[in-house]
Amino acid sequence: MYNFDQPKKEEIKKIQDYANNLRLELGFTKESPIANEIFTILDKLEIALLEYPIKPDGDKPAFSAVLIHLTNAWKELSFIGLNTADYYDKQIFAVAHELYHYITKTGSHLSRLTEEQNDLTEINANRFAAEFLLPEDKLESIIVDEFETYDLSKVKQKTLLRFIARLHCIWWLPYRSIVRRLKEIEAISTTQFDNLYNHINERDFNGEYGSIGTAINKEVFTKLNTLTQSKGTSPNNIEIILRNFEDNIIDEDQLSNLLNLFDKKPENFGYEINVSKDDLIEFETFFNEGENDDN
Repeated sequence: MYNFDQPKKEEIKKIQDYANNLRLELGFTKESPIANEIFTILDKLEIALLEYPIKPDGDKPAFSAVLIHLTNAWKELSFIGLNTADYYDKQIFAVAHELYHYITKTGSHLSRLTEEQNDLTEINANRFAAEFLLPEDKLESIIVDEFETYDLSKVKQKTLLRFIARLHCIWWLPYRSIVRRLKEIEAISTTQFDNLYNHINERDFNGEYGSIGTAINKEVFTKLNTLTQSKGTSPNNIEIILRNFEDNIIDEDQLSNLLNLFDKKPENFGYEINVSKDDLIEFETFFNEGENDDN
């Protein structure tokens, strides 16, 4: 079973205030899904995003995201490193999780979003991410509008799965986070929670939930359930790299190497990088030596 440790009521109220205030500051009402806008939010907050796929090391889960604070003589810099060897909806949740550490100034931080969380700060950060992506009072109003009751204990599982799938595709909160939210606000029973959480493979496109999600919104559902494996950074960071090259702060090799980290080339931005004769000779020598070694 999932660890159901929760923050105390007064702490939940504080977390909800953090989430609601940040939403309003960024121009989002409680009626507005954040979804893919989470990455635009990082630009607004001047948090640099670095995306790279990191696979798990044995039984130990790979990190989900890392928040890094750096301070130099001019300003404080913040970075979020995002592991893209994970499902896209979990990446969104991981970024929202790190925003809790950012606004509460808990310092640099590395998170692993596992099934069990015992650390109170991590539990608070998970609750913040859920509140930020789908505010509790909005979820409650959706339930009442849909079912004309707050109590879903008598609702059939197939009906609940369709309801969860629609929430999933609109609000981009992971399936398991939605199920947990429904239990947290006591909309579903312990038995319903167990059946939904422990006996549904939400990532199986051929399974019951996968078939429902695909039928409701194939494009979005597929995107949310994709291991993106992307390498990238925010457009602002790419622009900084290009301007540093244009201002002769970095040379052609450095430009090429930096862009290559994010699967980009100088040619993508209209720059032709010429390879010197010496570099070509060195490459050919290396290649020929490799062939001779094979022979």
